[in-house]
Amino acid sequence: MQLPKAIFCWSGGKDSAYCLHKVLSEKLFDVKYLLTTISDEFKRVSMHGTREELLDIQTSEIKIPVLKVRVTAGTNDDYEKQMESVLLKAKLEVIENVIFGDIFLEDLRIYRENNLAKVGMKAVFPLWKINTNELVKDFIHLKFKTVICCVNDGYLGEEWLGREIDEKFLNELPSNIDYCGENGEYHTFCFDGPIFKNKINFLMGENIYKALDIKYEGTCNSLNEIETKGFWFCDLLPNK
Repeated sequence: MQLPKAIFCWSGGKDSAYCLHKVLSEKLFDVKYLLTTISDEFKRVSMHGTREELLDIQTSEIKIPVLKVRVTAGTNDDYEKQMESVLLKAKLEVIENVIFGDIFLEDLRIYRENNLAKVGMKAVFPLWKINTNELVKDFIHLKFKTVICCVNDGYLGEEWLGREIDEKFLNELPSNIDYCGENGEYHTFCFDGPIFKNKINFLMGENIYKALDIKYEGTCNSLNEIETKGFWFCDLLPNK
């Protein structure tokens, strides 16, 4: 049976890696492309802050070509137009499905579904409503390896950068933090696991702090108000 074609939204982090593994191993879709948003100014993956060179190494080890949406510091409308342009080109190849690794954020799901409806495409969420505790433990069981590359300072401090997600990490995670960082508490770079042909070698560069110049309106589901003043990033470096 011929599988439906799809584009997979790839951030380079653990949820993307786990979700892609699920899609491929369960033969849910024929994934033709990985889709990643890149800051055109900094040549880094949006939100995660990882270098474009590391993205290229990841996708070469996955053996699926990548489509890059290069965004500038414009409005949300500008971003949506750039994304729409890339998706419309993919539709010429009769690709109608776009896969996301989102887990439980309802407003984000609706946003994605509405934007894709404008170009006649469908959003797919293979991890939807999976318990994040179970998900991250299965991620570890499958021998994926990932490192913390970004933290929201409203939740975690600089000292969490560079840590690998393992049982020790989960045991020490503060109780107000989602196990998968689904509320934007932290982001990761996945460097090894069953979807990669080879382990990705990298070095830890300097830690960089980016203060916000506007109020952060993230996807926080916490009952307590979290004040985000900025984000800590670990500048991961390719080590070929």
